[in-house]
Amino acid sequence: MATGFFSLQGHISALVIAACGAANAAETAPPACPPLLQKSFKRLQDDAPQNLCQYAGKVLLVVNTASYCGFTPQYEGLEKLYAQYGGKGLVVLGFPSNDFGEQEPGQSKDIADFCYNTYGVKFPMFEKTVVSGKAANPLFADLAKAGGGTPKWNFYKYLVGRDGKLIDSYSSMTKPDSSALVKDIQKALAQP
Repeated sequence: MATGFFSLQGHISALVIAACGAANAAETAPPACPPLLQKSFKRLQDDAPQNLCQYAGKVLLVVNTASYCGFTPQYEGLEKLYAQYGGKGLVVLGFPSNDFGEQEPGQSKDIADFCYNTYGVKFPMFEKTVVSGKAANPLFADLAKAGGGTPKWNFYKYLVGRDGKLIDSYSSMTKPDSSALVKDIQKALAQP
């Protein structure tokens, strides 16, 4: 009789340990990658492929950028947002594009050097790409389809929630320190 009790107690202990282990694994498991992020782009600095799934569960501000535009000083504000809210889960993703006014004529190294040396950009930047029209890269095409519209000029912004869904889009005229954009970022960061 005592042997059966200890055997049952052993099974219960094993089940409790297994359940605790599963709970801990669920807490540390990375979030599932939403369809919007199931894409890969080359990193601007070294052409190393980067899977956007690494940003699953983060709030993303996706921006098409250019080095020779009247809006180029927005790099400074974007970097400030990234520095201020990065620890809370915000990631700014920059995509240089020559689509508008041919204001991004440089090659990857030139663009990377300009962004870092002029504005101290540390947020992730990707290779120069097309962001509008039929040849738009898959991320920008999906953001447009999700209701964000297509960029009309450089420094158009898309805010994507932790769930990988578009929250809103913002014109080039919307500065990174705009109270409306900052409020939307804070609200998105507050979501689990």
